Amino acid sequence: MDLDMLNMFVIAGGTLAIPILAFVASFLLWPSALIRIYYWYWRRALGMQVRYATHDDYQFCYSYRGRPGYRPSILMLHGFSAHKDMWLSIVKFLPKNLHLVCVDMPGHEGTTRSDLDDYSISGQAKRIHQFVECIKLNRKPFHLVGTSMGGNVAGVYAAQYPEDICSLTLICPAGLPSTTDSKFIKQLRELQESKRIDRIPLIPSTPEEMADMLKLCSYVRFKVPQQILQGLVDVRIPHNEFYRKLFLEIVDEKSRHSLHENMSKIKAPTQVIWGKQDQVLDVSGASVLAGAIPDCHVYILENCGHSVVVERPRKTANLILEFLALLHSIDNNKKQA
Repeated sequence: MDLDMLNMFVIAGGTLAIPILAFVASFLLWPSALIRIYYWYWRRALGMQVRYATHDDYQFCYSYRGRPGYRPSILMLHGFSAHKDMWLSIVKFLPKNLHLVCVDMPGHEGTTRSDLDDYSISGQAKRIHQFVECIKLNRKPFHLVGTSMGGNVAGVYAAQYPEDICSLTLICPAGLPSTTDSKFIKQLRELQESKRIDRIPLIPSTPEEMADMLKLCSYVRFKVPQQILQGLVDVRIPHNEFYRKLFLEIVDEKSRHSLHENMSKIKAPTQVIWGKQDQVLDVSGASVLAGAIPDCHVYILENCGHSVVVERPRKTANLILEFLALLHSIDNNKKQA
């Protein structure tokens, strides 16, 4: 082997080694950076673009795909301490010609965080209405989807701004009284009695607490490497003080049962999806909604916990599409009658 050939192999080997070493270093030393890159790549692969909208001095961050068309646009509201990218697992199974919008909720990720803001469920619904008007999403009624805290906000939004939406999907929504205490509610009671309310199970500060939170939220047991758990914690820790403030706000008297107080005002066709093994918000909430909202379509998913969007993304996407197709068929029949 001559010297030129040897040099070529050395250069080629070095070229390959650099990205491999960078990946290994990121995984071992900066797992949080790897997680951010992962979401960036997934957004790019799915065609989701990130944009910002401004209302006065307030900034909303959102991602979108497609353009408004003959079918309703879909606005998605994530849950407590999450962000717009949590919907990517569902976006993967939705048609590319659908107009999708995923917004960071008030105070989360790229959306403005202010100590002066009203983070009650009603306050968040008002902020989302400002966002909708900023991007002119309500030029035509849209389909609203919300999960957990976002489901609570979505239900209140549907009640307070009925002219904006044509239909509604609530996934394990908060804001309802329950006849059965979930594991999470029992944990909160124990923490209150021991005066350790600062140890909220949904606000982890260590990899071990993160693993416990994942077990609480999911029926499916995901095998998450220690380094990834560390990365997930590292991403969240700078925001934990805000999460505690927000949590206390949404479990306060003003917001705790906001959806329940507003559900009788919801007139839009409504779909409820709930994991049967939800340990955060008991599945009995589905029957509460079914009894209050006319022609409410309820789907209980077997072997599924609170993180429906992550555990059953394909099924959830299909249920939303089937619901929209049913409503479209009903609408067409009315026009032909």
